[in-house]
Amino acid sequence: MSEEDLLENYRRAYNTKVGFGERPALIMIDFCQGYFDPDCDLYSGVEDALASALRIREAARAAKIPVILTGVSYHPSAIDGGRFFEKAAPLRYFIEGNPMGAFADGLEPHDDELVITKQYPSAFFGTSLASTLTAMGIDSVLLTGLTTSGCVRASCVDAMSHGFRTAVVADACGDRHDAPHDANLFDMNAKYADVVSEEETIGFLQKLQGQSGT
Repeated sequence: MSEEDLLENYRRAYNTKVGFGERPALIMIDFCQGYFDPDCDLYSGVEDALASALRIREAARAAKIPVILTGVSYHPSAIDGGRFFEKAAPLRYFIEGNPMGAFADGLEPHDDELVITKQYPSAFFGTSLASTLTAMGIDSVLLTGLTTSGCVRASCVDAMSHGFRTAVVADACGDRHDAPHDANLFDMNAKYADVVSEEETIGFLQKLQGQSGT
């Protein structure tokens, strides 16, 4: 089967858009220093994704929707890392106190932004995120972050599984290689979420801002 036939096969089976929700939250996943430091194993050349995410954050704050940042942190013994820490060697940079695990420049949390600390790929697994969003009346999430094939994808599947309408902002996600980035965006868009552009997302947020009169 040719690539064109494969794409058409997917379009026949998976070609549904669910659209943005009415009460969204922006989730910024694991934008840590290590991904931007060329001397670190985690370095991924994803500066453009961070720049996009910061523009979306500005629009989200103007629209007065919740902004949630996630980061990874492990006990000095890594006892809370489990099999994930055992398998993924670069997770050593997330041991408590390592500067590579700090938020990237420009993404320092504001006082009114929630920070979720996690030990596994999904922002939802083992955290209070789902119940917090539900208690706030949130019906949908806008996902940005690193990496597309890892923590973004895991968070996307869990967001959908918890009943949140999910949008993944392609421009504001990144990976160390285009192939896993593109493949995972394709798959998330097919099965779990709407993959959208920065332009679409900011347009949506500006519309929300206009509706709120702010």
